[in-house]
Amino acid sequence: MRVLAFGAHPDDMENFCGGTLALLAQQGHEIFVAVATRGDIGSPSRTRDEIAWIRRNEAQTACDLIGATLIWMGFDDEFLFSDRQTRLSFIDAMREAQPDVMFVLSEADYHPDHRTAGTIGRDSRIPASVPLIKTAFRETKIPTTFIMDILSETGEGFIPDFYVDVTSVASVKQEMLAAHVSQIAWMESVFETDMENDAMKRDRRRGAEVGVEFAEAFQLLRDYPITGGTELLPNVILPKG
Repeated sequence: MRVLAFGAHPDDMENFCGGTLALLAQQGHEIFVAVATRGDIGSPSRTRDEIAWIRRNEAQTACDLIGATLIWMGFDDEFLFSDRQTRLSFIDAMREAQPDVMFVLSEADYHPDHRTAGTIGRDSRIPASVPLIKTAFRETKIPTTFIMDILSETGEGFIPDFYVDVTSVASVKQEMLAAHVSQIAWMESVFETDMENDAMKRDRRRGAEVGVEFAEAFQLLRDYPITGGTELLPNVILPKG
């Protein structure tokens, strides 16, 4: 099986579905990570090109930990918009990956880049399968699509359809998050938060909701056509009640 995760920023995949991707990689599935923006504003002292180069290398390091292929799309951080060029780039990333399963960011998240990436990923599913829409890669089938959790200290604003128990790969996820050294430093200096710790706290909170140590939460995208479901993912737990 081929799996694609769309992130708006170089650390999004690790934050919201890194454990699930690690499990899928362990099962031998082929993993692709498409990062829409360069992450090029997260430094108080470096130029945008310098920090973008650093962020790309950190993203590659994280991908290498699970053998994932990085697709670097190169849009400016904080300025991701739904227009023709951006949609074609998302379509092309989908066609490069040829995914059976796709993860997209939530349109309910706090960050505009997250919301925009979620919308474009969702809206590109069908166009990516249309032969008369020409890009660098050939058309692909329509993937089963899952929506990732949001950045929230309480869990409010996102009602999971299901969870994936990522307890067995929690250390792998932490290592993937730790690869983003510059982003961890930026988040600490600007927001006084620990990105790595916050992600694991969320996974621990989600895990407590279903009786495991660590879990990632998802929704199934129910847009037409629905091509599959939770049977495609490992360690799935349905909500209690």
